Amino acid sequence: MCFFCDTGLQTQGIESPQVFLVSSFELHLYNFSLLHETLERELPAHKRDALLRAMPNFNPEIIRKKKQALKSRIKYWATLSAAGAAVPVPGLSIDVDIAVLVDVVTDYVHAFGLDIWSLKRLSARTGVPYADLCAFIISPLAAVEISIHLLIKVIVRLGSVAALIAAEEVSRFIPIIGIPIAMGLSFTTTYRILNLILDKLADDAQRVFERALV
Repeated sequence: MCFFCDTGLQTQGIESPQVFLVSSFELHLYNFSLLHETLERELPAHKRDALLRAMPNFNPEIIRKKKQALKSRIKYWATLSAAGAAVPVPGLSIDVDIAVLVDVVTDYVHAFGLDIWSLKRLSARTGVPYADLCAFIISPLAAVEISIHLLIKVIVRLGSVAALIAAEEVSRFIPIIGIPIAMGLSFTTTYRILNLILDKLADDAQRVFERALV
């Protein structure tokens, strides 16, 4: 089939066309991996990032690359959190951090295909029941609607992180050096929270991928 496509494109004046055989139902088969590698190599950087985030988890390497790309942005979010902590208003930094974290974590869940809609679509494509896929998910942030209340519950369970948040608020009342200390603690807290959540979601994505292929 690829030979006839190749010949047909050449008759239209396209020299050395690249033709890929793919299946929308079995993404791990045929040339889908090669198609992704070609697009990743030839697209500009910002389009490569968009492609990676939208790409289904058709092999473990895609999950690894997504995790790596998302992890590279954590320092940015942590720095933003530290900047918010510079405002000398008690409680404001936490409110801003939680609002930002909800958006970031929601983005993580969608990038790994662990939102409800993506899991149901995967179930329909592979024939694996939705409940079976969800049974392999451990993180409480997957296959649910992310809310401020839910995220706070998850953060509170992270004992060391909760302690850092408390220390940040207390440090604000220390004269002169209090705000710089609060900024450093805010950076560390956000950095640690996002790394922990990202690791768990990436592990869930791997487990769901393996179950979908069974």
